[in-house]
Amino acid sequence: MLAGALGDALGYAIEFHDIGMIRRYHGDHGLTEPVLRDGVAQISDDTQMMLFTAEGLIRAHVARRIKPVDNDPVPEVQHAYLRWLHTQNRPWEQAGGPYAQHLQVPDGWLISNQELFAPRAPGSTCMSALLNFARTHQHATPDHRINDSKGCGGVMRAVPVAVWSNDPAEVFWAAVGTAALTHGHPSGFVSAGVLAVLVHQLLRDVSLPESVRMARELLVRWPGHEEQLRALDAAVQLANKRPIGPEELKETLGEGWTGEEALAIGLYSVLATEDLRSALLLSVNHSGDSDSTGIVCGNIAGALYGTRAVPPEWLRALELRDVIEALATDALTEFSPAAPTDPAWTRRYPAW
Repeated sequence: MLAGALGDALGYAIEFHDIGMIRRYHGDHGLTEPVLRDGVAQISDDTQMMLFTAEGLIRAHVARRIKPVDNDPVPEVQHAYLRWLHTQNRPWEQAGGPYAQHLQVPDGWLISNQELFAPRAPGSTCMSALLNFARTHQHATPDHRINDSKGCGGVMRAVPVAVWSNDPAEVFWAAVGTAALTHGHPSGFVSAGVLAVLVHQLLRDVSLPESVRMARELLVRWPGHEEQLRALDAAVQLANKRPIGPEELKETLGEGWTGEEALAIGLYSVLATEDLRSALLLSVNHSGDSDSTGIVCGNIAGALYGTRAVPPEWLRALELRDVIEALATDALTEFSPAAPTDPAWTRRYPAW
Protein backbone atom coordinates (compact mmCIF):
# COMPACT_ATOMS: atom_id res chain seq x y z
CA MET A 1 0.00 0.00 0.00
CA LEU A 2 2.88 2.39 0.72
CA ALA A 3 4.61 1.72 -2.57
CA GLY A 4 1.28 1.98 -4.38
CA ALA A 5 0.61 5.35 -2.77
CA LEU A 6 4.07 6.54 -3.82
CA GLY A 7 3.43 5.43 -7.40
CA ASP A 8 0.14 7.30 -7.24
CA ALA A 9 1.85 10.44 -5.89
CA LEU A 10 4.55 10.31 -8.57
CA GLY A 11 1.98 9.92 -11.30
CA TYR A 12 -0.53 12.41 -9.92
CA ALA A 13 1.88 15.27 -10.61
CA ILE A 14 2.04 14.38 -14.32
CA GLU A 15 -1.24 12.55 -14.87
CA PHE A 16 -2.48 14.74 -17.71
CA HIS A 17 0.92 15.42 -19.33
CA ASP A 18 2.18 13.62 -22.41
CA ILE A 19 5.77 12.41 -22.46
CA GLY A 20 6.94 15.47 -24.39
CA MET A 21 5.59 17.79 -21.69
CA ILE A 22 7.03 15.59 -18.94
CA ARG A 23 10.49 15.85 -20.51
CA ARG A 24 10.20 19.61 -20.97
CA TYR A 25 9.34 20.09 -17.30
CA HIS A 26 11.54 17.41 -15.73
CA GLY A 27 14.42 16.73 -18.14
CA ASP A 28 15.32 14.14 -20.74
CA HIS A 29 14.88 11.27 -18.27
CA GLY A 30 11.41 12.44 -17.31
CA LEU A 31 10.23 12.56 -13.71
CA THR A 32 12.90 11.20 -11.37
CA GLU A 33 11.47 12.05 -7.94
CA PRO A 34 8.17 13.10 -6.39
CA VAL A 35 6.90 16.61 -7.04
CA LEU A 36 6.29 18.26 -3.68
CA ARG A 37 3.53 20.74 -2.91
CA ASP A 38 4.24 22.53 0.38
CA GLY A 39 6.75 19.78 1.13
CA VAL A 40 4.27 16.96 0.50
CA ALA A 41 3.96 14.37 -2.27
CA GLN A 42 0.20 14.48 -2.74
CA ILE A 43 -1.83 11.35 -3.40
CA SER A 44 -4.85 11.20 -5.70
CA ASP A 45 -8.30 9.65 -5.44
CA ASP A 46 -6.63 6.31 -6.27
CA THR A 47 -4.97 6.05 -2.87
CA GLN A 48 -8.03 7.45 -1.12
CA MET A 49 -10.20 4.69 -2.58
CA MET A 50 -7.55 2.05 -1.85
CA LEU A 51 -7.73 3.09 1.80
CA PHE A 52 -11.51 2.84 1.91
CA THR A 53 -11.34 -0.58 0.21
CA ALA A 54 -9.07 -1.77 3.00
CA GLU A 55 -11.34 -0.31 5.66
CA GLY A 56 -14.41 -1.96 4.13
CA LEU A 57 -12.66 -5.34 4.12
CA ILE A 58 -11.63 -5.00 7.76
CA ARG A 59 -15.18 -4.15 8.77
CA ALA A 60 -16.52 -7.06 6.70
CA HIS A 61 -14.14 -9.44 8.43
CA VAL A 62 -15.08 -8.13 11.88
CA ALA A 63 -18.74 -8.72 11.00
CA ARG A 64 -18.03 -12.29 9.86
CA ARG A 65 -16.20 -13.07 13.08
CA ILE A 66 -19.10 -11.78 15.17
CA LYS A 67 -21.81 -13.45 13.09
CA PRO A 68 -20.56 -15.81 10.37
CA VAL A 69 -23.41 -15.58 7.86
CA ASP A 70 -21.65 -15.32 4.51
CA ASN A 71 -18.22 -14.65 3.05
CA ASP A 72 -19.06 -11.74 0.78
CA PRO A 73 -17.26 -8.48 1.70
CA VAL A 74 -18.73 -6.46 -1.18
CA PRO A 75 -21.64 -4.86 0.75
CA GLU A 76 -19.25 -3.51 3.38
CA VAL A 77 -16.91 -2.23 0.67
CA GLN A 78 -19.89 -0.54 -1.00
CA HIS A 79 -20.58 1.15 2.34
CA ALA A 80 -16.93 2.21 2.56
CA TYR A 81 -17.05 3.77 -0.90
CA LEU A 82 -20.00 5.88 0.16
CA ARG A 83 -17.92 7.16 3.05
CA TRP A 84 -15.26 8.10 0.48
CA LEU A 85 -17.97 9.78 -1.61
CA HIS A 86 -18.81 11.90 1.43
CA THR A 87 -15.19 13.13 1.53
CA GLN A 88 -15.60 14.46 -2.01
CA ASN A 89 -17.74 17.45 -1.01
CA ARG A 90 -20.96 15.42 -0.79
CA PRO A 91 -23.21 15.78 2.29
CA TRP A 92 -23.69 12.49 4.13
CA GLU A 93 -27.45 12.54 3.68
CA GLN A 94 -26.82 12.47 -0.10
CA ALA A 95 -23.73 10.25 -0.17
CA GLY A 96 -24.75 7.75 2.50
CA GLY A 97 -27.75 6.25 0.75
CA PRO A 98 -29.32 3.50 2.88
CA TYR A 99 -26.53 3.77 5.46
CA ALA A 100 -27.43 7.38 6.21
CA GLN A 101 -30.77 6.07 7.50
CA HIS A 102 -28.92 4.37 10.37
CA LEU A 103 -26.45 7.11 11.30
CA GLN A 104 -26.55 10.88 11.01
CA VAL A 105 -22.78 10.91 10.38
CA PRO A 106 -20.51 8.18 9.00
CA ASP A 107 -18.75 6.08 11.63
CA GLY A 108 -15.38 4.42 12.10
CA TRP A 109 -11.81 5.63 12.45
CA LEU A 110 -10.81 6.22 8.83
CA ILE A 111 -13.43 8.86 8.08
CA SER A 112 -12.23 10.83 11.13
CA ASN A 113 -9.00 11.73 9.31
CA GLN A 114 -9.75 15.16 7.92
CA GLU A 115 -6.84 15.00 5.46
CA LEU A 116 -8.97 12.61 3.39
CA PHE A 117 -11.53 15.34 2.74
CA ALA A 118 -9.72 16.59 -0.36
CA PRO A 119 -11.05 16.13 -3.90
CA ARG A 120 -8.15 14.83 -5.99
CA ALA A 121 -9.57 14.51 -9.50
CA PRO A 122 -12.10 11.79 -8.59
CA GLY A 123 -13.16 9.61 -11.51
CA SER A 124 -16.50 10.53 -13.01
CA THR A 125 -17.49 6.87 -13.42
CA CYS A 126 -16.87 6.13 -9.74
CA MET A 127 -18.75 9.24 -8.67
CA SER A 128 -21.79 8.62 -10.87
CA ALA A 129 -21.99 4.92 -9.97
CA LEU A 130 -21.81 5.60 -6.24
CA LEU A 131 -24.36 8.38 -6.45
CA ASN A 132 -26.64 6.01 -8.34
CA PHE A 133 -26.38 3.43 -5.54
CA ALA A 134 -27.03 6.13 -2.95
CA ARG A 135 -30.26 6.96 -4.78
CA THR A 136 -31.45 3.47 -5.75
CA HIS A 137 -29.90 1.23 -3.04
CA GLN A 138 -29.20 -1.32 -5.81
CA HIS A 139 -25.77 -2.98 -5.84
CA ALA A 140 -24.05 -3.38 -9.20
CA THR A 141 -22.51 -6.82 -9.85
CA PRO A 142 -20.81 -8.59 -12.77
CA ASP A 143 -24.23 -10.02 -13.63
CA HIS A 144 -26.20 -6.82 -13.02
CA ARG A 145 -24.02 -4.07 -14.40
CA ILE A 146 -24.51 -0.38 -13.89
CA ASN A 147 -22.62 0.68 -17.04
CA ASP A 148 -20.20 -0.59 -19.66
CA SER A 149 -17.14 1.25 -18.36
CA LYS A 150 -13.77 -0.42 -18.46
CA GLY A 151 -11.96 2.52 -16.87
CA CYS A 152 -9.12 1.79 -14.47
CA GLY A 153 -11.05 3.05 -11.42
CA GLY A 154 -11.79 -0.54 -10.37
CA VAL A 155 -8.26 -1.94 -10.49
CA MET A 156 -6.45 1.06 -8.98
CA ARG A 157 -8.16 0.56 -5.60
CA ALA A 158 -8.31 -3.24 -5.48
CA VAL A 159 -5.05 -4.37 -3.89
CA PRO A 160 -6.29 -4.67 -0.27
CA VAL A 161 -8.52 -7.56 -1.37
CA ALA A 162 -5.32 -9.64 -1.48
CA VAL A 163 -5.70 -10.28 2.26
CA TRP A 164 -9.35 -11.34 2.18
CA SER A 165 -8.80 -15.09 1.90
CA ASN A 166 -6.10 -17.74 1.75
CA ASP A 167 -7.80 -19.06 -1.39
CA PRO A 168 -6.68 -17.12 -4.50
CA ALA A 169 -9.94 -17.95 -6.29
CA GLU A 170 -11.90 -16.29 -3.47
CA VAL A 171 -9.59 -13.28 -3.66
CA PHE A 172 -10.16 -12.98 -7.41
CA TRP A 173 -13.92 -13.23 -6.94
CA ALA A 174 -14.01 -10.64 -4.15
CA ALA A 175 -11.83 -8.17 -6.07
CA VAL A 176 -14.05 -8.52 -9.13
CA GLY A 177 -17.09 -7.81 -6.97
CA THR A 178 -15.61 -4.64 -5.50
CA ALA A 179 -14.63 -3.30 -8.94
CA ALA A 180 -17.99 -4.17 -10.50
CA LEU A 181 -19.68 -1.82 -8.02
CA THR A 182 -18.64 1.02 -10.32
CA HIS A 183 -17.29 -0.49 -13.55
CA GLY A 184 -19.46 -2.80 -15.64
CA HIS A 185 -17.20 -3.88 -18.52
CA PRO A 186 -15.29 -7.14 -17.89
CA SER A 187 -11.95 -5.40 -18.43
CA GLY A 188 -12.97 -2.94 -15.75
CA PHE A 189 -13.46 -5.65 -13.13
CA VAL A 190 -11.40 -8.72 -14.04
CA SER A 191 -8.30 -6.50 -14.00
CA ALA A 192 -8.97 -6.00 -10.28
CA GLY A 193 -9.04 -9.76 -9.79
CA VAL A 194 -5.70 -10.17 -11.54
CA LEU A 195 -4.01 -7.49 -9.41
CA ALA A 196 -5.36 -8.83 -6.13
CA VAL A 197 -4.22 -12.38 -6.93
CA LEU A 198 -0.77 -11.23 -8.06
CA VAL A 199 -0.24 -9.51 -4.72
CA HIS A 200 -1.89 -12.37 -2.80
CA GLN A 201 0.70 -14.75 -4.23
CA LEU A 202 3.68 -12.40 -3.82
CA LEU A 203 2.84 -11.92 -0.14
CA ARG A 204 3.22 -15.68 0.20
CA ASP A 205 6.72 -15.58 -1.35
CA VAL A 206 5.57 -17.02 -4.65
CA SER A 207 7.80 -15.83 -7.51
CA LEU A 208 6.47 -13.12 -9.81
CA PRO A 209 6.33 -15.38 -12.90
CA GLU A 210 4.45 -18.04 -10.92
CA SER A 211 2.13 -15.37 -9.48
CA VAL A 212 1.35 -14.24 -13.02
CA ARG A 213 0.66 -17.84 -13.98
CA MET A 214 -1.80 -18.27 -11.12
CA ALA A 215 -3.59 -15.00 -11.90
CA ARG A 216 -3.79 -15.94 -15.58
CA GLU A 217 -5.23 -19.35 -14.73
CA LEU A 218 -8.00 -17.75 -12.69
CA LEU A 219 -8.59 -14.99 -15.24
CA VAL A 220 -9.48 -17.33 -18.09
CA ARG A 221 -12.35 -18.81 -16.06
CA TRP A 222 -14.26 -15.52 -16.27
CA PRO A 223 -16.56 -14.59 -19.17
CA GLY A 224 -15.24 -11.64 -21.14
CA HIS A 225 -11.64 -12.18 -20.05
CA GLU A 226 -10.14 -12.08 -23.55
CA GLU A 227 -9.15 -8.41 -23.68
CA GLN A 228 -7.45 -8.51 -20.30
CA LEU A 229 -5.73 -11.77 -21.21
CA ARG A 230 -4.25 -10.23 -24.36
CA ALA A 231 -3.00 -7.23 -22.39
CA LEU A 232 -1.55 -9.45 -19.65
CA ASP A 233 0.30 -11.64 -22.13
CA ALA A 234 1.53 -8.59 -24.03
CA ALA A 235 3.02 -7.14 -20.84
CA VAL A 236 4.89 -10.36 -20.09
CA GLN A 237 6.18 -10.67 -23.65
CA LEU A 238 7.24 -7.03 -23.78
CA ALA A 239 9.26 -7.39 -20.58
CA ASN A 240 11.29 -10.17 -22.21
CA LYS A 241 12.51 -7.83 -24.96
CA ARG A 242 14.89 -4.88 -24.90
CA PRO A 243 13.87 -1.89 -22.78
CA ILE A 244 11.46 0.31 -24.69
CA GLY A 245 10.65 4.00 -24.54
CA PRO A 246 7.37 5.66 -23.57
CA GLU A 247 6.35 6.10 -27.20
CA GLU A 248 6.58 2.38 -27.93
CA LEU A 249 4.96 1.57 -24.58
CA LYS A 250 1.93 3.60 -25.63
CA GLU A 251 1.75 1.80 -28.98
CA THR A 252 2.08 -1.64 -27.39
CA LEU A 253 0.20 -1.50 -24.07
CA GLY A 254 -1.82 1.71 -24.34
CA GLU A 255 -2.07 4.69 -22.03
CA GLY A 256 -3.46 3.12 -18.86
CA TRP A 257 -6.88 4.77 -18.84
CA THR A 258 -8.67 1.41 -18.94
CA GLY A 259 -8.44 -1.47 -16.51
CA GLU A 260 -6.59 -3.90 -18.74
CA GLU A 261 -4.08 -1.22 -19.83
CA ALA A 262 -3.34 0.04 -16.32
CA LEU A 263 -2.77 -3.52 -15.12
CA ALA A 264 -0.55 -4.30 -18.11
CA ILE A 265 1.63 -1.18 -17.77
CA GLY A 266 1.97 -1.60 -14.01
CA LEU A 267 2.96 -5.26 -14.33
CA TYR A 268 5.32 -4.62 -17.25
CA SER A 269 7.12 -1.93 -15.26
CA VAL A 270 7.90 -4.43 -12.48
CA LEU A 271 8.87 -7.25 -14.85
CA ALA A 272 11.18 -5.03 -16.91
CA THR A 273 13.15 -3.61 -13.95
CA GLU A 274 15.12 -4.92 -11.01
CA ASP A 275 14.21 -2.60 -8.15
CA LEU A 276 11.22 -0.73 -6.81
CA ARG A 277 12.43 2.80 -7.59
CA SER A 278 13.11 1.96 -11.25
CA ALA A 279 9.77 0.20 -11.59
CA LEU A 280 7.83 3.18 -10.22
CA LEU A 281 9.59 5.69 -12.46
CA LEU A 282 9.07 3.51 -15.53
CA SER A 283 5.38 3.12 -14.71
CA VAL A 284 4.63 6.86 -14.61
CA ASN A 285 6.84 8.31 -17.35
CA HIS A 286 4.51 7.86 -20.30
CA SER A 287 1.64 9.61 -22.04
CA GLY A 288 -1.37 8.43 -20.09
CA ASP A 289 -2.96 7.79 -16.70
CA SER A 290 0.27 7.95 -14.76
CA ASP A 291 -1.17 7.88 -11.24
CA SER A 292 -3.18 4.72 -11.89
CA THR A 293 -0.34 2.88 -13.61
CA GLY A 294 1.90 4.07 -10.78
CA ILE A 295 -0.32 2.73 -8.01
CA VAL A 296 -0.75 -0.64 -9.75
CA CYS A 297 3.01 -0.91 -10.28
CA GLY A 298 3.69 0.10 -6.69
CA ASN A 299 1.21 -2.45 -5.34
CA ILE A 300 2.99 -5.25 -7.21
CA ALA A 301 6.54 -4.01 -6.63
CA GLY A 302 5.87 -3.31 -2.96
CA ALA A 303 4.63 -6.85 -2.43
CA LEU A 304 7.64 -8.19 -4.33
CA TYR A 305 10.42 -6.13 -2.75
CA GLY A 306 9.00 -5.15 0.65
CA THR A 307 8.81 -1.90 2.57
CA ARG A 308 12.58 -1.61 2.99
CA ALA A 309 12.92 -1.19 -0.76
CA VAL A 310 10.85 2.02 -0.71
CA PRO A 311 13.16 5.06 -1.03
CA PRO A 312 13.11 6.58 2.47
CA GLU A 313 13.38 10.16 1.23
CA TRP A 314 10.25 9.60 -0.88
CA LEU A 315 8.42 7.98 2.00
CA ARG A 316 9.12 10.89 4.33
CA ALA A 317 7.28 13.24 1.97
CA LEU A 318 4.31 10.97 1.27
CA GLU A 319 0.94 12.45 2.14
CA LEU A 320 -1.12 10.39 4.60
CA ARG A 321 1.79 8.06 5.25
CA ASP A 322 0.75 7.62 8.88
CA VAL A 323 -2.83 6.79 7.89
CA ILE A 324 -1.68 4.27 5.27
CA GLU A 325 0.67 2.57 7.72
CA ALA A 326 -1.94 2.47 10.48
CA LEU A 327 -4.61 1.02 8.21
CA ALA A 328 -2.26 -1.57 6.72
CA THR A 329 -1.18 -2.62 10.21
CA ASP A 330 -4.81 -2.88 11.28
CA ALA A 331 -5.59 -5.05 8.25
CA LEU A 332 -2.77 -7.42 9.16
CA THR A 333 -4.06 -7.47 12.74
CA GLU A 334 -7.66 -8.20 11.77
CA PHE A 335 -6.69 -10.95 9.32
CA SER A 336 -4.33 -12.61 11.79
CA PRO A 337 -5.24 -15.71 13.84
CA ALA A 338 -5.57 -13.54 16.96
CA ALA A 339 -7.83 -10.73 15.78
CA PRO A 340 -8.94 -8.26 18.48
CA THR A 341 -12.27 -8.70 20.22
CA ASP A 342 -12.31 -5.65 22.52
CA PRO A 343 -14.96 -2.89 22.20
CA ALA A 344 -12.36 -0.33 21.13
CA TRP A 345 -11.66 -2.37 17.99
CA THR A 346 -15.31 -2.53 16.97
CA ARG A 347 -15.64 1.20 17.56
CA ARG A 348 -12.67 1.69 15.26
CA TYR A 349 -14.15 -0.75 12.72
CA PRO A 350 -17.91 -1.00 13.31
CA ALA A 351 -19.37 -4.25 12.05
CA TRP A 352 -22.65 -3.54 10.25
